[in-house]
Amino acid sequence: MLTAEEKRGVIKNFSRGTKDTGSPEVQISLMTERINHLEQHFKDHKKDHNSRRGLLIIIGRRRRLLNYLKVKNPTKYETVISKLGLRK
Repeated sequence: MLTAEEKRGVIKNFSRGTKDTGSPEVQISLMTERINHLEQHFKDHKKDHNSRRGLLIIIGRRRRLLNYLKVKNPTKYETVISKLGLRK
């Protein structure tokens, strides 16, 4: 899991304002951090299938949020993709 400090840093980089924690950009960035953390976990624990299912759920949520952002605000979508280094 992300520590409080890591979470604050991610929110600070992607938030629209000082109290913004629920915008799609922030949610996508937090999910990406969790996905990266879980990828490291699976390098050590190859047979942890329950956590792998959780990873797939998080990936699906992120994909849906990215699709939403692409429709609503294409320029913001492009900036989020470039900042996070995603392939889409």
